Amino acid sequence: MSKRDYYEVLGVSKDVDEKALKSAYRKLAMKYHPDQNPGDEEAEVKFKEVGEAYAILSDAEKRAAYDRFGHGAFENGMGGGGGNPFGQGDPGDIFQDIFSQVFGGSSPFGGGRQRNGPARGNDLRYDMDITLEEAFAGKDAEINVPTAATCSSCNGNGAEPGTEPETCPTCGGAGRVRASQGFFTMERTCHQCQGRGQIIPNPCKTCHGAGQVQEDRKLSVKIPAGVETGMRIRLSGEGEAGRMGGPKGDLYIFVSVDEHDIFERDGPNLYCRTPVPMVTAALGGEVEVPTIDGGRARVSIPEGAQTGRKLRLRGKGMPSLRGSGQTGDLYIEMFVETPRNLSARQRELLKEFCDCSGANCNPESEGFVGRVKKFWDGLGNEDTATH
Repeated sequence: MSKRDYYEVLGVSKDVDEKALKSAYRKLAMKYHPDQNPGDEEAEVKFKEVGEAYAILSDAEKRAAYDRFGHGAFENGMGGGGGNPFGQGDPGDIFQDIFSQVFGGSSPFGGGRQRNGPARGNDLRYDMDITLEEAFAGKDAEINVPTAATCSSCNGNGAEPGTEPETCPTCGGAGRVRASQGFFTMERTCHQCQGRGQIIPNPCKTCHGAGQVQEDRKLSVKIPAGVETGMRIRLSGEGEAGRMGGPKGDLYIFVSVDEHDIFERDGPNLYCRTPVPMVTAALGGEVEVPTIDGGRARVSIPEGAQTGRKLRLRGKGMPSLRGSGQTGDLYIEMFVETPRNLSARQRELLKEFCDCSGANCNPESEGFVGRVKKFWDGLGNEDTATH
């Protein structure tokens, strides 16, 4: 069976540059890689064909010979089409980017290969909901964290007490094995020891050879005053136990502050929307408002107060996390409440008030009416008459 043209195999033109050639090869190698197509013999053949084509065309001297003599340049000892298609180089240099995309990690040929010794344990996450009052004052909490702990029976090595793990006979302790596929030598995690480099003939009866057991741990956590939603607290060494005696991971506590029925928070400041009776807003007076520390404060309402006006109470907000001793402010946002369910006498008094009211009583209304009138006048009589 005659070989296909190498340029055709890679789907490129004969004047392709090095960068485009490498890009085409990567795409096809990823597409036909045996690990992406388990059991597919056709894909394996194409994978080898793509590798052979790239090995020739990526070498300037071999490419020149191929362009002149075709496949005959590498027959009868003329060019060395067999052996390692990468010459004296390491196939890991070619596959580094491919493996990082196919497997989501480093190439098994390079420095990113798995280590077989002790490994650091996983970090853990714990979500904690607290009230705004607790965020104001701080909180000492006790939490239960399910985690993987070092087995006390075997001290984490997974072997029954009195025995020891043994070197894996398949990989010789390397944790990885090599297999040849045509031009390529592939390296994979050892199937017998799962990359550990050791096997356990007599597993620990407590952890069944895992070296770890699941347990709930009680931990004391100090939530600082002023904490906000999204902040996290790191407890070093309180995560999962490491593998084969490795160090523990960390525990991260993510804090979420619940919404409050009365206060809204914006950083260190608090906002409280407070109703003000119409008469109090008109004549001035005082209203009583709550503070986040559970206290009360009396706020003076100026005469003629309007809805939306904010009054500030200094130092009545949330404490600062920076330890500076500073505290935010509490803003009272007023909304004037219109009375309802009026008695006949109240209606009579309001009507009497309305009849004797002048422009000075409602300056905003008078100003608005003036602007609207000016707007209508600008539209002309014909337009205003149609509405």
